[in-house]
Amino acid sequence: MTDTTSPPAAAEPRPVPSHERFDYSGIRQRPAGRWPNGSRLAVYLALNIEHFAFADGPGACIGLPLPHPDVLNHSWRDYGNRVGAWRCLDLFDSLALPAAALINTSLYAHAPELVAACVARGDELVAHGHTNSERQGGMARDEESRLIAHCRDEMREKSGAAPAGWLSPWISESLHTPDLMAEHGYRYTLNWCHDDQPTRLRTTHGPLWSIPYPQELNDIPMIVGRHLDAKDFAQMIVDNFDEMREQAATQPLVMGIALHPYLVGQPYRLRHLRRALQHLVASRDDGDVWFTTPGAICDAADAMGEMFPKAMP
Repeated sequence: MTDTTSPPAAAEPRPVPSHERFDYSGIRQRPAGRWPNGSRLAVYLALNIEHFAFADGPGACIGLPLPHPDVLNHSWRDYGNRVGAWRCLDLFDSLALPAAALINTSLYAHAPELVAACVARGDELVAHGHTNSERQGGMARDEESRLIAHCRDEMREKSGAAPAGWLSPWISESLHTPDLMAEHGYRYTLNWCHDDQPTRLRTTHGPLWSIPYPQELNDIPMIVGRHLDAKDFAQMIVDNFDEMREQAATQPLVMGIALHPYLVGQPYRLRHLRRALQHLVASRDDGDVWFTTPGAICDAADAMGEMFPKAMP
């Protein structure tokens, strides 16, 4: 006897969860244009100046992580604040390059003269949490809200201006982080690495700009994660710059370079970084490259209206 029973209908695939912060937008479908100053490619240096707790919490490692107190890895990271950051600032001075200093607010107690040196240079201060020994993604909403507000208030009190931008320690977000940033008056985030142009994020307190921040052109994943040599990282900067300069022939693009002074501030790595940055500044008089800060890019994005991808309605 033939079985004529139909097989059960396959279940419909469930919708793929989305962050719902912005729509998809392909780069080739966007308008042509330039930055307001007439340049094509905006380049900024993000100098991550971080402070780590002793004998507590996570941190990047030069050797195998050891049981706390992990003197080897803690002291290696502190070299960045005692020596490496100062050498980086000297390099930036020698090339007349602006920078964004992404600071933990615990530096106001640990190394206040280092923060003051960034302010004296005219660098933009970007909020980077209180310490890189904690991750905000696991915090309760109220605790995270207090952290974001604390960093704003501390930086305004100690350095004279509230920060416009935020980068989470370890790029660790909760589902509420963009909403809390907008609620507390921040204008942009560096947490997202999804694009080469600014994107407006939808939040419960109005739009928040996402300014492109690199996870490839970043010394931690390249040197610590992939064990590249300093000369390879420097060549990455050169190659990325040359390629993006060509790609920016018709569209305004953003190239960030993420640096950590306990890495690139080591003398032999600094020598290679110097070579890469000298290559970049050799183009300064050509007019198509803008050496700037993420806050200035945010201001320009505001002025450019509908050119960049919008948040979802």
